[in-house]
Amino acid sequence: QVQLVESGGGLVQAGGSLRLSCAASGRTFSRLISNYAMGWFRQAPGKEREFVSAISWDGGTTYYADSVKGRFTISRDNAKNMVYLQMNSLKPEDTAVYHCALSATPTAQPNYWGQGTQVTVSS
Repeated sequence: QVQLVESGGGLVQAGGSLRLSCAASGRTFSRLISNYAMGWFRQAPGKEREFVSAISWDGGTTYYADSVKGRFTISRDNAKNMVYLQMNSLKPEDTAVYHCALSATPTAQPNYWGQGTQVTVSS
């Protein structure tokens, strides 16, 4: 079983920054956690969950939703099985529960999900 635990959420004013972290642990039957792509999704109240960002297993390729491009940066540390999301210039519309996810490739449907961390941006 794989566990994903997010941290770093909170309340911030518009224009501020937050850094989310996700710690992955456990094991899968097919391959090491470090060989999976990792990503972030978010879900705002009353809305469907949406893709935010993803990173390939080696960190060489990153993907971003248009709504966060230029403001958010994803990174990972395979030695620690961690993935990070640096969020700058936050907007009220970024308010959501942010979930970490593990997938075979950056564009594949996630195999594993974290419980999420709340990000609230006040105007």
